[in-house]
Amino acid sequence: MRNKDGKRGPSRGGKDYVVGTKPVMELLESSPGRVDHVMFRKGRHDKTLDRIVELCRKNKIAFRGADAKELDRAYSGNHQGVVAQVAALEYVDIEQLMDEAAETELPLLVALDQVQDPGNVGALARTAYAMGAAGLIVCRHHGAYLGTGAVKSSAGAINHLPVAKANNLAQTLKDCAQRGYEIYASGSGQEAEDVFEAKLNTPAVLVLGNEEKGVRPGVQKHCTRTLNIPFRREFDSLNVAQAGAIIMSLFSRRNP
Repeated sequence: MRNKDGKRGPSRGGKDYVVGTKPVMELLESSPGRVDHVMFRKGRHDKTLDRIVELCRKNKIAFRGADAKELDRAYSGNHQGVVAQVAALEYVDIEQLMDEAAETELPLLVALDQVQDPGNVGALARTAYAMGAAGLIVCRHHGAYLGTGAVKSSAGAINHLPVAKANNLAQTLKDCAQRGYEIYASGSGQEAEDVFEAKLNTPAVLVLGNEEKGVRPGVQKHCTRTLNIPFRREFDSLNVAQAGAIIMSLFSRRNP
């Protein structure tokens, strides 16, 4: 359904877009944190588009040229050759989140290393908010789209929990460590600790990995400890939302 200005509304897959040259430029100027990426008609060259590209570069927002069919698939109305996919929430500044989280009631940040499923992100946000965690860090690239699906699965909690985007998660973890955070990863292996027995210190960052690949090696090397959830029965694994919920609940319990 379109808004009154006719330039905004949901498209296929539950994704939200702002379309049109002026609306996209104004959004990039006022709320760039909500923009996931921008597409524009291939071959277009004008001052307004140059300004849109400039704002994308300034705010490190992905942008690319697209053909008419792809733009029409994203938004079937009059998009004027410019389409911006937007999130259903306003992201917070990552530097500010890292600085302020350490002073919160439960100084725990949950970092998602390319978690792809919006339902998993929403479920994790719901648990993080309920357990008192300070915020969520997601990857700017190759992570889940945080649209209406993520909001619904979080029962609205994601709109109340600070969420920041990391351009480079490995560097973000390094920055957190320099601020005094202990960095934990959820995983397995010889060095992994039984999460039910481990001493969980805060302030901390809990890194949860991709649904299939887990935490990437380049990210893992910045984690000082790895937490494993032991099973009482033979079983393959828990999904990332289930594992995250168990570990977050233990952090919350041990940091009253």
